[in-house]
Amino acid sequence: MIAIIKYNGGNVNSVQNALNRLGAESIITDNFDLIQKADKVIFPGVGEASSTMRILKEKGLDQLIPTLKQPVLGICLGMQLMCKNNEEGNTVGMGIFDINVKKFPAKNIVPHIGWNTISDFKSDLFSEIKENNDVYFVHSFYCELSESTTSICDYILPFSASLQKDNFVAMQFHPEKSGKIGSQLLQNFLKL
Repeated sequence: MIAIIKYNGGNVNSVQNALNRLGAESIITDNFDLIQKADKVIFPGVGEASSTMRILKEKGLDQLIPTLKQPVLGICLGMQLMCKNNEEGNTVGMGIFDINVKKFPAKNIVPHIGWNTISDFKSDLFSEIKENNDVYFVHSFYCELSESTTSICDYILPFSASLQKDNFVAMQFHPEKSGKIGSQLLQNFLKL
């Protein structure tokens, strides 16, 4: 069973639909016991960092998520909130990744919306996926490059398209909206 973390925001239904297409059983929940007992956990995200973190704190999910031992996948804002600090709303994150989240400089079109290329794969998550494929992004803030970076995208500047540390993996892009590549990435996550 896959637990998709419910926190009154995000793209939980899109993620669940993508898992359904792969034949994977999932539940959308904020129940600690169900999340802790799940085989895999997905922390999706669409929204604003500070208000989302406030909801996570109210539910105690900000304390639960970093303690999970099974594979955990953060998506978009989920990835950003797993980091140390976020310039959006001057938000303190969960610190799973020792990375700062910064706003793109306004010398180009922000937010970064649409298909863009990812490269420099450094994770089994990208098994059976060729470099320089396009995935779907929607974001105005980016995770800096770090030793946890497992793929890179270049939009205005190079940034972490994905991260991995221990049992935590994360993607700035939306695998549930990224066609065949996204489906393969979700399938690879399910095999972790």
